[in-house]
Order: sequence, then structure tokens, then C-alpha cells
Amino acid sequence: MQQLPHHYLASAEGQPTGTITTRVDGLETLEVAAPKQFDGPGDKWSPEDMLVACAADCLILTFRAIATASKLEWVSLTCDAKGTLDSVERVTRFTDLHLTATLKIGPDESPEKATRLLEKAEQVCLVTNSLSSQVHLSVHIA
Repeated sequence: MQQLPHHYLASAEGQPTGTITTRVDGLETLEVAAPKQFDGPGDKWSPEDMLVACAADCLILTFRAIATASKLEWVSLTCDAKGTLDSVERVTRFTDLHLTATLKIGPDESPEKATRLLEKAEQVCLVTNSLSSQVHLSVHIA
């Protein structure tokens, strides 16, 4: 890992109607639109979708690093994320984020160790630690 602080650059461009073009150097361009809940088309990624998906991605990437350091043998991890957007004191924000992690581990691994490592990953995930909403983790070990 490179020494902190890290800096990440993105740009977005839009017109009065239509999609927003989102770019990061070296990556595929994303076409982004408002979600259906905000009268968007519902056929493009929205900032709301990306925020919730980022929490799921970050949990898996953080777990991967922790599991490697802890020598946990695992096969797959699926993380379903559900975010709740609400108005609190006239401010629209995510008020709740529920992560459901389903982890398939090796036959000789301890479900207790796997659960402990998933919980640690949730605690140190940089995306969820950067949010002001409540974050909850549910774990399923297979």
C-alpha cells in the first residue's frame, strides 16, 4: 500500500437534461442518471446506487485483505447492500445501510473465525467509516 494520504480524482459532466458522464483517468466512462425514485429513467447507475454498491465492494475488498493476513481459506463472498434514503431535519441523506454477507469457507475453517474477520472488515471498511449513516452487518457462513 502506498503511504497515506491518497488522493482520488473523478470528473462529471452534464447538461440540463440527459445522463451525466463520469470519468476517472484510465477507467471506463460511466453514464449516470437520477434513479427512478427521483424521476430518473431507471436504466443507468445513479449516485445512490453507486454509494450503496461501494459499501458492498469495500466490505469484500477489506475482508479479502484481512482474510489473507489471517490465512483464512475461503471460496466466495457475496455482499448484498440495502441503503435507506430519508429526510432528517429537512436534509435528504442515507440514514441506514444494511449489509448482508454470505461467505463460503474452506472445509477446515472455523465459522467463528470467519465471522470475526467479517466483523473486523465491517469495522475498518473505509467507505462505511466515511458515512454518517448507521451501518449494520449480517453474516451468513456456508
